[in-house]
Amino acid sequence: MGHMPPFAAADTRYASMPYRRCGRSGLKLPAISLGLWQNFGDINPLDTQRSLLRRAFDRGVTHFDLANNYGPPFGSAETNFGRILKEDFLPYRDELIISTKAGWDMWPGPYGGMNGSKKYMIASFDQSLKRMGLDYVDIYYSHRPDPFTPLEETMGALALLYKQGKALYVGISNYNAELTKQAVAILKSEGVPLTISQPNYSLLDRWIEPDLLGTNSDNGVGTIVFSPLAQGFLSTKYLKEVPGDSRAARLEWVRNGLTEATIGRIKALNGLAHARGQSLAQMALAWTLRDERITSTLIGARTVEQLDDSLGALANLAFSAAELDAADQITRGDPDIFTAPAKANGDDLRADPDYRA
Repeated sequence: MGHMPPFAAADTRYASMPYRRCGRSGLKLPAISLGLWQNFGDINPLDTQRSLLRRAFDRGVTHFDLANNYGPPFGSAETNFGRILKEDFLPYRDELIISTKAGWDMWPGPYGGMNGSKKYMIASFDQSLKRMGLDYVDIYYSHRPDPFTPLEETMGALALLYKQGKALYVGISNYNAELTKQAVAILKSEGVPLTISQPNYSLLDRWIEPDLLGTNSDNGVGTIVFSPLAQGFLSTKYLKEVPGDSRAARLEWVRNGLTEATIGRIKALNGLAHARGQSLAQMALAWTLRDERITSTLIGARTVEQLDDSLGALANLAFSAAELDAADQITRGDPDIFTAPAKANGDDLRADPDYRA
């Protein structure tokens, strides 16, 4: 455990976090949840990871969101989380909602990535349980659509794990509205509710507004959004230059999105946030929660200070009509802002069946 003292959760942990019902289910999630995508791999100090998880829980973040390939390297976020869970959080397991997913690239060969086959979904799930030291997860997701596997097969794998009690709830991530309707119907035929949908959503990418949000709501499905800060673009870190330790410095596809027009929008949004008495990141998070159909917004954090800044968004979740209109006018100038990504119906894999990511 290194030099850190044993963990005893704060008595005040439920004092200030709002919890929202997930669709029509009995499940409630914190308005802000913690995603373990980029900052819980083997390249990140374990004590930092431990400090982040402890601080998040102490502030009412009861939902930790993982996937099979979170790291880097793949699998390491679940392994590290499992170690911290065993050492710090076992007394609090029943106060936690732990999720994982499968669907993107994970292991070599035809069964280990970029697919929704029953073989992959079940094998990956069993690996995830072992890495985390769990006998069940609270939520298991199909992480992305697979255009080459019947949706009945992918949803059938989720239904099997649900009926076995290994996944208390099941969800889908990165699915468009049409596929969501189909998933709801298939699961319903199995006697299984679709509880949650996890798309990306931010002030810079509003693709879920035209139909997915409404589809989820109409079908009793909760919506938890990821990338609410648009890979960190909706923070002040990119207003001058790309910092050497940032995600944009590490990932070319992130860097490519940082166009002059986007930087102009970020600067305008920063002015709006300043007038609200919030940091740009705080306003961006609060904005995703302005719609009651959004159950929770997922944040990432590299440091406890970043985590605390993001949780500070909860201090001002209210927007005036004028503020909402200003944010709308600033962002809708992007011609693609309401366009669903290719992954949302599997077009990325149709275009390149050998694609792995």
